[in-house]
Amino acid sequence: MTRLEQMLGETPYVAYLYGYPHKTAYRPFTPALPLESVWAEERRDALFLYVHVPFCEMRCGFCNLFTAAGPKQDVVDGYLAALGRETRRVKEALGTASFARAALGGGTPTLLDVRGLHTVFDLMEGVLGADLKGIPVGVEVSPETVDAEKLRALRSRGTDRVSIGVQSFLEAEVAAVKRPQQTAQVEAALDLIRSTGFPTLNIDLIYGMEGQTVESFLYSLRAALRFNPEELYLYPLYVRPLTFLGKKARAWDDLRLSLYRAGRDFLLSQGYTQVSMRMFRAKHAPDLGGPVYRCQEDGMVGLGCGARSYTGGVHYSSEYAVGSREVRNIIAAYSERTEASFGEVGYGFRLDTEERRRRYMLLSLLADGVDLAAYRQRFCTDALADFPELLELEAHGLGRRVDGVLRLTDAGVERSDLIGPWLHSERVRDMMQEYAWR
Repeated sequence: MTRLEQMLGETPYVAYLYGYPHKTAYRPFTPALPLESVWAEERRDALFLYVHVPFCEMRCGFCNLFTAAGPKQDVVDGYLAALGRETRRVKEALGTASFARAALGGGTPTLLDVRGLHTVFDLMEGVLGADLKGIPVGVEVSPETVDAEKLRALRSRGTDRVSIGVQSFLEAEVAAVKRPQQTAQVEAALDLIRSTGFPTLNIDLIYGMEGQTVESFLYSLRAALRFNPEELYLYPLYVRPLTFLGKKARAWDDLRLSLYRAGRDFLLSQGYTQVSMRMFRAKHAPDLGGPVYRCQEDGMVGLGCGARSYTGGVHYSSEYAVGSREVRNIIAAYSERTEASFGEVGYGFRLDTEERRRRYMLLSLLADGVDLAAYRQRFCTDALADFPELLELEAHGLGRRVDGVLRLTDAGVERSDLIGPWLHSERVRDMMQEYAWR
């Protein structure tokens, strides 16, 4: 029995792969790397700019993101001051650079007040030179932190996509994942977002919560469609170490696959197109416009504690933690850093040639497929020779080659969270296994 066959006999929900390698494979660099050398050979004509705000009004029971709940204003102000120092030092290292996409995430960026939001946009636009009104700009919000003034500020600075984490329109379901939330407040926030005129509204929903059924999940989907969202993301619930749910002594059911299928089929019946396992896009969604950004090829500049940056040879970030004390300590240390100290990269992962190829293959496969000719042109080798395990996808009906592109079938898409981890290198798997959660 192959490793894939063994995994197919178990849960399809192993891990969500949104980047490769995973952050738990990062380690300290000894000695630290000069920032200029990390970016020296990287193309800078189509970068992704990401700014991380590591603060939330509360910590949801499933959340393992790098964020601290309920910060005092002096902590927020100290963080924004450090963000300014980092941004200026990164600009010095990058020199002339163009950005194809920008996003503000967290955490919950709209926990910042209007002044704080403008501070962040001033850094992105005024220091780094990002053309925020000429490229797609996305911001994550929560029902509890949006108001008319903040939304007008976001729109005035070029934000055209707002993503709101609703998770469920049923209060009992969100209460089960320790997210006290009033549906009336959610609906009021959605009405406000729509009335402010953002071209793209994305609504996040979760399936697999305690007490959830196919019928209740479809109820939330129908409730979401009342707001005519351009995008919906359907996330399976994951119970991770050190989170509130991870500490509960109970066995977690696995209705997620049936819930996923019901949600997928419903959205397809309503005219949505499935872009990935999680993402569904409406026919009325606008074209992104602006320069083309391809995550498997182009670099990313991550600013802020908790953000990750990607170049071809090095991925780096601040250190990662989930526990509240550790997160606050890391934020405090970040906020005390000098501008000069941001010229060193001290924590991350070096990608050798094999890992670069694997990353390109993996991110392509889980998006729009591996274009075998494009892979050959980029690496001067054959993807199926480099990764013969890909042939197993075809053998099990999980992948299919059409016009020179290896794409996941419907059966493969619904097992994306198994296929991604299955294709990790042995080195990355070992490092993730050795990671000490804190």
